[in-house]
Amino acid sequence: MVAPLLTPSAEELVSLKSAITELERVDMNGEAIQLRSLERKVRALIPSDRTLRLATDEEALLEAMGFAARPGPRPSMNEAVDLAISEALKGPFELRIHYQGRGDTKPRWRTIEPLGLLLGSRRYLVGIDTAKRDGRYRHYRVEDIMEAQVQTRIFTYPDEFDLGEYATRAFGSYHHEAEYGEVIWKFSPEAADRAARFQFHPTQEIERLDDGSMLVRFKASGHLEMSWHLYAWGDSVEVIKPADLAAMVHPYRRNDFAALP
Repeated sequence: MVAPLLTPSAEELVSLKSAITELERVDMNGEAIQLRSLERKVRALIPSDRTLRLATDEEALLEAMGFAARPGPRPSMNEAVDLAISEALKGPFELRIHYQGRGDTKPRWRTIEPLGLLLGSRRYLVGIDTAKRDGRYRHYRVEDIMEAQVQTRIFTYPDEFDLGEYATRAFGSYHHEAEYGEVIWKFSPEAADRAARFQFHPTQEIERLDDGSMLVRFKASGHLEMSWHLYAWGDSVEVIKPADLAAMVHPYRRNDFAALP
């Protein structure tokens, strides 16, 4: 039994449910399971005389918020793999994965030291291959991990590695060190206000020009994911730098999209 002052509010319960849904949306299944377990424990402690009223208020809030699943394509997920990754990251424990890389003709087993997850259009597990200690951090697409086994061996997390800083070197979740460099996009006057509402990259700098157009500058790699996003802006965006990205984007810009992102 929870004291009345400690009973959660309908707003708090809705926030908890929303957090669970958002974790599931980005395929952080292990974390969603843990939070759902916490939700069950919280609800079990609510006094019975408050349960019905809270449920009614919660339902009204969810309806008012337009609480609904988000449609659209998403990578498939494997709950057992997600839970194993979550457990290994918390150790941190070595993780044995059955994985098929881009250069592999079939999946093979490898042991890695997992360092963190990068979330974007795809999820990548960043880690160190224990059989290739060459100073490189490797990426493993989570949906391509067929099976994952948490090992008992604990490893020392590298002091020099900062996942947040590492993530800023890419647009989305794919890193390509050879591509890393200055990126400049120019949005047309008609698209500038809409583009100003986006954070395209954590390190971006925005400059408004006299004609109403807008420049966005940042440093990152990941030209392929940039081109996927920029396609949605049609001819309302121009790539100033780098030239390689401009060559990927400019031939495919359209002027007949009914709306901007």
